[in-house]
Amino acid sequence: MLSFLSTEGSSASAAGLQRRVEEQDGYLLDAYSQTVTGVAARVSAAVVHLKVQKPQPRQRRGQPSPDGRDASGTGSGFIISSDGFVVTNSHVVNGATAIEASLPDGRIFQASVVGDDAATDIAVVKIDAGNLASIAFGESDRLRVGQIAIAIGNPFGFQYSLTAGVVSALGRTLRSQNGRLIDDVIQTDAALNPGNSGGPLVDSFGNVIGVNTAVILPAQGLCFAVASNLAKFVVGKLILEGRVRRGYIGIAAQTVPLPPKWTQTLELPTKGGIQIQSVEADGPANNSGLLAGDIIVQFEGRPIDSIDDLHKALDETTIGRKVNLWVLRSGSLKSIAVTPGEMR
Repeated sequence: MLSFLSTEGSSASAAGLQRRVEEQDGYLLDAYSQTVTGVAARVSAAVVHLKVQKPQPRQRRGQPSPDGRDASGTGSGFIISSDGFVVTNSHVVNGATAIEASLPDGRIFQASVVGDDAATDIAVVKIDAGNLASIAFGESDRLRVGQIAIAIGNPFGFQYSLTAGVVSALGRTLRSQNGRLIDDVIQTDAALNPGNSGGPLVDSFGNVIGVNTAVILPAQGLCFAVASNLAKFVVGKLILEGRVRRGYIGIAAQTVPLPPKWTQTLELPTKGGIQIQSVEADGPANNSGLLAGDIIVQFEGRPIDSIDDLHKALDETTIGRKVNLWVLRSGSLKSIAVTPGEMR
């Protein structure tokens, strides 16, 4: 005897499952919305719109002379203390003749630069006010690729705009305006536009995980923020000392590959080095006996095969302290002691 299975019950079960899936999707979407709107409510009062006046660039010969008025620009910032310390980008406020900070509640304050660090594109300004809403730095070393990232700022001068996305990548590097590499950079697809610079990138708890700094203009969804752990260190230095101290040795140099015969014969742990092109008169390098043509291959026992490696090595702990360099000169290794000065 043949028996036939009815599909009526299975169809009903499938329909019920589909409804449950749709309800679950709706719940998840609503949870995401609640997260973003909750963050917006928590941090919005601490995000400021910066209107910055800077001297107009000098006109080239033959062009009309400037009218004497300063050029204006806009950026973003966020308040980190109730007494008015505001974090933003160095490129937003560097060289400013006047800074006007507008809060979301309509209040406007004049701001002054406490300190700026072009090497990390971080600056701190101060507004004369009290009992202000503020937001805190989070721990960027705990971030995971794929977690929610929310950017808040003032793109194109439109006060207070929010975009949401995810952390796309961690540990990126970005070239700052003074040529140094910013090492600890977060990549996100939360949309950034001109005017977002200096605004906060926050996590789902409203903690600052980065300071928005740059966007790759021809690309889509390639936006960058200085990670909060680096920003927090720099901000502390700027508030306490007005600057971040770094060493320098006074050379112009370029990265060069080393011939295999040298690396093998001299047992060098690197395939490249930094060839000195010129030595600054009366600089630390000149006073130590370094010469144009020397190739630096080690700094305090560590291999050095790029300008960026040298920049990283010359931190504030090297200022005024003799450090040992190994250089290649005329096919042989030579040890030279240099006392780095402080970069101004």
